[in-house]
Amino acid sequence: MELQQAKRKFEEYLSDYDRENDKVRLKIVHTYGVTEYSRQIAGRLGLSREDQELAQMIGLLHDIGRFEQLKRYDSFEPDTMDHAAFGVWTLFEEGLIRSFIEDGRWDPVIRTAIARHSDFRLEGIEEERELLHARIIRDADKLDNCRVKLEDDIETILGVSEKEVGKTKISREVLEQFRRKESILSSMRKTKMDYWLSYLAYFFDINYKVSVELICEHDYVNRLIGRIPYSDPETRSQMEEVRDMLLQYCADRMQDPLEF
Repeated sequence: MELQQAKRKFEEYLSDYDRENDKVRLKIVHTYGVTEYSRQIAGRLGLSREDQELAQMIGLLHDIGRFEQLKRYDSFEPDTMDHAAFGVWTLFEEGLIRSFIEDGRWDPVIRTAIARHSDFRLEGIEEERELLHARIIRDADKLDNCRVKLEDDIETILGVSEKEVGKTKISREVLEQFRRKESILSSMRKTKMDYWLSYLAYFFDINYKVSVELICEHDYVNRLIGRIPYSDPETRSQMEEVRDMLLQYCADRMQDPLEF
C-alpha cells in the first residue's frame, strides 16, 4: 500500500476539476484533513501498521465522488447526488481504484467504508474489519468537518454570512431531535440554524473514545458554538443549552471505563 503514490494519483485526478472554486478547494483540504484524522484515530486505537495505512487510504478516497457533484451541481446537498455511491461506482465499477492501489485484497473494506461513510446511521455491517474501518472514516470525517466549520468561509458552506445564520431560529423539531441526542435528518433542516445545529449533532454519532478525546483536545464544542454570533435571543439561549449538553456528553464518554 503506497500512500504517497496514491496521493500523487489523487492530485492527478483533481486536474479535471476547478481548484480555484472555493467549494472544490474546501473539499481538497478536507480530504487531506480526514486522511490525517484517520491516521490519528487508527494510531490511538493501537491498530497494526497495515490497518493504519488502510485507514489513511480510505480517508484519501472517501469523498472522491464530491468533486463530480460540485462540477455538475455546485452543491453539497444530498438531493443533487449521492456522493458516496457515486464514489464507489467510479472506483470499483469504472476501475479507478487500481490507479490508487494495485492490490485488490483490501477492496471489500475500502468499498464498504466509502459507501457507508455518510449514512445517517451505521447499521448492518457484520464483517469485523469492514465495520472497524467504516467507524474510523465516519469519526475522521466528522472531526475534520469541525475544522472546516471553524476555518472556512461560512458563506461557502451555508450560502449566507455567519451574521445571517445567527439571525435565524432553530426549528422545534430539529431542537427536539438534538435533545434526544440524535443526528439530525437532512430533510428536517429548514433554517440556517437548523443546518448549524445538525453539524453539532454529529458528536452524538462518534464511535470511538479516542475520537471524543480529540474533540476535547481541540475544544471543538466551545469553538464551534462560538463561531456564530447569535443575535436572536431565543437562539442564543438554546445554544447555551446545546453547549451544556455536548460538554456533558463528551465528559461522560471520556469517563466511561468500558469505552475504547
